[in-house]
Amino acid sequence: MEKTPNANRLHIGIFGRTNAGKSTVLNAITGQEVSLVSKISGTTTDPVYKPMELHPIGPCVFIDTAGMDDDGVLGEKRIEKTKSVIDKTDLALLVFSGDEISHEKKWAELLKENNVPTVFVLNKIDQNPDYKKTAEKIEEIFGKYPVLISGKEKRNIQTLINEIAKNVPDDFEKESITADLVKEDDVVLLVMPQEIQAPKGRLILPQVQTIRDLLDNKCVVCSTTTDKFHVAVNSLKKEPDLIITDSQVFDFVYKNKPKNSRLTSFSVLFASYKGDAKEYVRGAEFVDTLKENSKILIAESCSHKPLKEDIGRVKIPAMLKKRFGEKLTIDIKAGNDFPEDLTGYDLVIQCGGCMFNRKHILSRIEKAKKQNVPITNYGIFIAKMNNILDKIDIV
Repeated sequence: MEKTPNANRLHIGIFGRTNAGKSTVLNAITGQEVSLVSKISGTTTDPVYKPMELHPIGPCVFIDTAGMDDDGVLGEKRIEKTKSVIDKTDLALLVFSGDEISHEKKWAELLKENNVPTVFVLNKIDQNPDYKKTAEKIEEIFGKYPVLISGKEKRNIQTLINEIAKNVPDDFEKESITADLVKEDDVVLLVMPQEIQAPKGRLILPQVQTIRDLLDNKCVVCSTTTDKFHVAVNSLKKEPDLIITDSQVFDFVYKNKPKNSRLTSFSVLFASYKGDAKEYVRGAEFVDTLKENSKILIAESCSHKPLKEDIGRVKIPAMLKKRFGEKLTIDIKAGNDFPEDLTGYDLVIQCGGCMFNRKHILSRIEKAKKQNVPITNYGIFIAKMNNILDKIDIV
């Protein structure tokens, strides 16, 4: 699975036939020997991730995939892994190297279905004397003239990079986590219980990102643990304009906060920053329809070792069973292990998604919508269970 620093980068997937030169293209763009290059088909097996800073694009991560025409049983598994990359791809490079384009047509359609903008790339022009005819054929079929390159000779690589920059989707990531809720000089109080889940000596990623975002928005940021909440509030000369809490203590903070202080949580903020808050709110309304024989999917982005106070594996299941009974079926999936078929579930509860890029979370939401399965996230679900969903701030 990808490491955390990649989560907020533009994800660029490289797709194409076996030996179309995908790895050579990646190495040419990055200026490094990131992927193994060989004449032997199937050299790339698992997707290869390469994070980097690329002018004028900025922080991004390239994903080199296995060939879309890989044969055999192992080949089928490699193709399935390649398909799963589409879920997290913000922008795709579809690499051609010859006149046969049946596989490319299927993959171009798949990328289009998943709303992935695609740059068409004709590689190996150094080996193809008729590359202009091939390019015209690609334009005729796909409606776009490809970027003509030689990955091996590093020809026209800057042209390709410029084309990538032109096709970056405007909404691949929201610019700010909190900008719609705060203004300059607002006093924001963060309630962050440092329990067993918090890494020793550090804050969890959503807290760190939110603090930085608030500082960028010129807010005055104060923080406290739950047990010092009253001390923190009483020490301030004015009521906090906004309180951002860990969702697990939503009920306590709501009942004890100053009347005029608005309230939200880190997970609720990430509902919009990483996903679709409106769809999550709609999904949360289905909590009222659950019964003792309902089936719930809890989806976590990270695949950490379960802890005794884990919110997704312990606390949320406990909340559900307390309300709906012990017969409730709860499946827990972690990391990239997200079912393609969701039709057996009555509700999906997704974590905040700090470990994934926004496209990855949105693809999960889209899968649920297409299968008519309601989906929500941790923070909005907990607010619903505490009967305060209509009383908190949601971007």
